[in-house]
Order: sequence, then structure tokens, then C-alpha cells
Amino acid sequence: MNAAMPSATPPAKLSEAMAARRTPEMLRAHRALVWRERLTSLWAPLCIIGLLYVPYTVLIEYSRASAAWAQPVMKGLGLLMVLYFVGLLVWRNVSPREKALRGVRHEAAELLAENERILGKPGVHGKVPGEVQERIAEQALRVEQASAEGDAERLRTEVKALDGLTAQHLGAFRKQSAADFLGGFGKALLVALVIRTFIVEPYRIPSGSMLPTLEIGDQVFVNKFIYGVRLPFLNVVPFVIVRPPERGDVIVFNNPVNESVDYIKRVVGVPGDVVEFINGVVHINGQPQARQLVSGDFTVHNITEDGRWYDQQEALFEEDLSGVTHAALQTLSRMPRREGPYEVPPGHVFAVGDNRDNSADSRHGLGVTGYGKAEYVPYGHIKGKAMVVWLSLGYHGLLHNLFGGTGLRVDRFFEPVR
Repeated sequence: MNAAMPSATPPAKLSEAMAARRTPEMLRAHRALVWRERLTSLWAPLCIIGLLYVPYTVLIEYSRASAAWAQPVMKGLGLLMVLYFVGLLVWRNVSPREKALRGVRHEAAELLAENERILGKPGVHGKVPGEVQERIAEQALRVEQASAEGDAERLRTEVKALDGLTAQHLGAFRKQSAADFLGGFGKALLVALVIRTFIVEPYRIPSGSMLPTLEIGDQVFVNKFIYGVRLPFLNVVPFVIVRPPERGDVIVFNNPVNESVDYIKRVVGVPGDVVEFINGVVHINGQPQARQLVSGDFTVHNITEDGRWYDQQEALFEEDLSGVTHAALQTLSRMPRREGPYEVPPGHVFAVGDNRDNSADSRHGLGVTGYGKAEYVPYGHIKGKAMVVWLSLGYHGLLHNLFGGTGLRVDRFFEPVR
């Protein structure tokens, strides 16, 4: 092998020892292999979409007009990533060469990681003779080269040789301790918990209370940090990060009256507001919020408890709630003349569904205490702001004939929640 001369004192980590021995040609081959593995991983399409999602949500949140062009772009990229994923899946399972290489490459990666972990442990480096570490580093480079060349048979031979060296010289350190296992598992769990608790969380729309804004089967991403870091179980928000909830925000919250369920509604009133509905029109502190009739017989698709779809006809309005324009449904034949007034207490919001006459919301005890008592949502129960629909399994989507009318709604991909 045309490798650099070994150093007198080998580095403590295997990766450092290998890096010290790579020639420029070997380094280029190593980098090409790393990128190949990244781009042919089934995680690659998901990671690409995840990286694009962050700037997309910031863009559509702070420049709402940009959604007109940004959503079609993201939808196109999303469909491209779906094709990318399917193509990878087919290729990885149809190509005999790729199937053979993938298995032995995985074995090689695990063996290299094991050697890295063992030699990186405090105290182990000093117990393993330098010449042994040199031999292991040299053999690890042979494994890496065989993997880069895509020679499955040679790679098996080199992996077997490295496994023999590891067993002979590092066998006493090979057994992974409970602390090592728990440490790795704990780190992964911590990362997942931090992301889900403080950054972003998925939420599935289970009912028609937010029609037509959100359809049944929509999967939305919830921004967990915009209102502040919420401490679960304690239901408190120690400090605000970006801003408190505002009128017009669509929020996901833990129902304060029945904490076993989460709801999604629109904020209509903030602390100190007096909210009243007069002939269906929202009044805030005595000021009517502009709304206009769009259609008197608008059809939306709702679902029964046993999973059967049915058409629901309502009047469709466009409502302007303190500058936030959104759609709302109302049943004209049974529109209450007056609801309220409701005075929002400090540290709470008044949350209402866009499907006004088919929503268990703050006007009706959040579905628990009934129609005679208003219930308000404390800040500490708000999980976050719904930002964008990332997936939708709803009415009449792709393959709906196979699943009782439910299919993949491509048209809903990356729909901003307004």
C-alpha cells in the first residue's frame, strides 16, 4: 500500500491514525465514499427536505406573499424527494452488486466504529502496544480502500483480517459495558426529546373542527419555541422567546379541562380582550372584525367516528381577524344571534375552531364543561404554533380506492397554515 510513513507515537484515536496515513489519492477516494454513502442512504431525501423546511417556514411566516411561489417550489422538491426515495429503495434491492456491497460495508463500518470506540477509551491507549495500534490502523485503511473501490470480495477479506486483529489484541476491551450502551442510547433519546419538546413536533388533524383551513388527515409541524420554552407536566412558560400568542394564530394546546387530549384551534382573543359573536361576526373589544361571504353552499369533507367520509355543506366566509385573513365556515340556518361576551383573563387565550358550528372550543367548555361555560387556554398549556402541512392522508388522495376513500393528498404538501 502506498501510504504515508507511520508516526513514532500513534494518535490515540483510530480515525486520527488513519488520517495521518492517507495519501492525497486515498483522501479523495475516502471523501468520495463518504458522500456516496450519504447520498445513497434512505435518510438522504428526508434530510434534504428537513434542511429546506427550516428556511421555508421562516420565509412564509415573515413574508406571507412569498408562499405564492415558495410552496410550489417546495411541493416540486418534495415530490422529487419521494421519487428519489423510491428510486433508492428499488436500486438497493434490485442490484445484486449493491446488495452484496451494502451488507459488507455495514459490517466494515461497525467494525471500524468498534475499534475507534475501544482505542478512544481512557486508559486503553496506554495498554495497547504502539506497533499493534499501527497494524490496526494499516488494516483499517485497507478496509477503507476496498470499500472505496467497491470490491465486495476483497472487502470481505480485509474485514475478516481486521476482525482477527481486533479479537487478538483488543478482545479484552471488546465487550461493551452497560455504561457505554446507556450513554449512547441516552444521547439519542435526549436529542429526540429536545427536538420534540422545544423545537418542532408533528401533529395530525383528527377532526373537522378547523375545516376548511386544516383538513382531516393533514399532518402539521408545530413550532415549539416561538412562544417560549414550555415545561411539560408543569405547564408553565418561564420566558417568551419570539413573541406571545397573537390573534389569528393557529395553536396546538393540551386541553386544560381534559389533559389527556391535544386540540388545535385559532386564537381569537388574547389577555384583556372582550370577545363576542353577533350574528356570526367576531367582535373584539366592541369592534366587529370584517368578514365577507364567499359561497353559500361550500362543500367540505368530514368523517364519522367509524371512518366513513361524508360531504358537509356550509357557508364559506373570508374573515379578517386583526389583520390575519383566513377562511371560516358557518351554518346559516342555525347561526346563533349572540354568543358572549367572553372576557379573556391574564395569561390565557380564547381559542375557536374555523368550522364555527362544529367545534368544541372555548365557547363550549373545550368539549368538556359544556355549552354553558366558557373555558380559556392558559399559556402554559399551549404547545406551539401550527406552521405548515408537511404530509396529508385525507379525502380522495392518491390510492384512495384502496383505503376507503383516504389517500395521499399531494396538493396539500407544504401548505402554509393561515
